[in-house]
Parts: sequence; structure tokens; C-alpha cells
Amino acid sequence: MVIGSEPGGGSSDSSGGWSVARGLVVKTLVLIGGALVLKRLTKSTTRWDHARLVSRSISGEKFSKDQAARDPDHYFNIRMVTCPAAEMVDGSKVLYFEQAFWRTPQKPFRQRFYMVKPCSKELKCDVELSSYAIRDAEEYKNFCDRSKDQRPLPEEVIGDIAEHLTTIHLKRCERGKRCLYEGSTAPDSFPNLWNGAAYCTSELSILKNNEIHAWDRGYDGDGNQVWGPKEGPYEFKPAPASSTNDMFSSLNFPIQQSLDKRIEGSFVLQE
Repeated sequence: MVIGSEPGGGSSDSSGGWSVARGLVVKTLVLIGGALVLKRLTKSTTRWDHARLVSRSISGEKFSKDQAARDPDHYFNIRMVTCPAAEMVDGSKVLYFEQAFWRTPQKPFRQRFYMVKPCSKELKCDVELSSYAIRDAEEYKNFCDRSKDQRPLPEEVIGDIAEHLTTIHLKRCERGKRCLYEGSTAPDSFPNLWNGAAYCTSELSILKNNEIHAWDRGYDGDGNQVWGPKEGPYEFKPAPASSTNDMFSSLNFPIQQSLDKRIEGSFVLQE
């Protein structure tokens, strides 16, 4: 009996040892995996990560429909469209941007190139967003709505970047705020001669739901505002596909020329 029991006791000890070893291996793997996950989660965001996030957030089709419905006396339903157009040698993203009345998206009243890149280390900001005029803006109308083979090539885009207009320095928003990034131009630093202005200012906020709040204003030499909304920034929200289709369902119907001119004339006073 004693001799017969020895093999059984050895087998039990061996099984128990293997269980302990296996438990140690599992614990080790869990610790290593947890350390890797923690490292990944705590990895600092790079300057280029911020620039990429800003580029993605401002891209797409957005409308000020809700704001126009809420306050039709001061805001219009504007369609804003932004999309990638080229990339510079240093990695800066070039985006095409246009705005139009939602009823006439084929006739943008504002066209720009945006250049997005990290702020230089000496500046106290995260992302630099600069706007540029377009050398031949007519060639770029509805750029984002075209198929890629119908758009100017990236090298053509770079060649058509004209005069520098403004630069907004964006910083990460403080924890607890609705926004991701916010910033503005330096006071009276960018000349603007439109509608009697001497200079212009721009403020921009990028919210967590890809909503954009943009406030552009022009001032004369005495500091009086001569264009742009006075009550607050335009609020552009991404529209659901179904809503977008509904909004554009009336585009097949002719729009009275007098109404079109009245809207455009009114908008000049605001914007």
C-alpha cells in the first residue's frame, strides 16, 4: 500500500507545481500587458498629433442651420465645406475651404486655402491655422464636391496658394470645457480693406462633436466694427446625411433672383 501510494503522491505534487507555475506565467503576462496599455494611454500627444486632429475636426460639410432658425435676424444658414487638398514638404496640411448660402452651394462667396501645422516651439500654442487667398479661385469652386480625378492636382494646389491672409494660434482647451481647441488672431495684426475696414480679427473654437464656432470681424481705423456678426460667432454643425439630403431637395427648383440678391445684400452687412 505504501509502495502503491508513492506514485500517486508524486503526480499530485507535479500537478500542483504546474498550476503554480501557470498562475505565475498568467500574472506576468497580465502585468506586462497592463504596463503596455498604460504606456500607450499615457503616451504624450505630439505636436503633429494636434495638427492632424485639428485638420480632421474642421474638415467636412457643416451648416449654421440651427443658429439661423434660432436667430434669423442676425444669422444665415451657411454651408461650410473643408477638405484635404495637398501636403507640404514639411508635413503641413493644405485644406480647401469654401462657404456658400445653403440654397446655392454651387456659388461660394468665400474661398480659401487653410494651412495647418504645429506651432513653433517658441509660441505658446499647439496648432497654427493660416488662411491664404487662392490664385484662381474660379477653378476651385465646389472642389470638395468633385471626384478626385476632377480636382486640381496637389502640386497645382501648392502653386495656387496666393497671399497670406490671417493666422490663428490654437491651444488645447482646459479640462471641463466643451471645446477641444480655441484661439484667435493677434489684435489688429492682419490688414483688411473690405467694406471700409482697416484690419480684421478671427476667433475659432473647435468643439468635441466637430462643431465649429467662427467669428470673423472687420474694423475701421477708429476701431469701429464695419463687417461681421456683432452678437457672437457663427456656429457650424455637421449635418446628418438625411438632413443634408432634405435641405438640398429644393435645389432643383428655381430661386427668385430678387430673393437671392436680398439675402446676399443682407449678408454683406453682417459678414
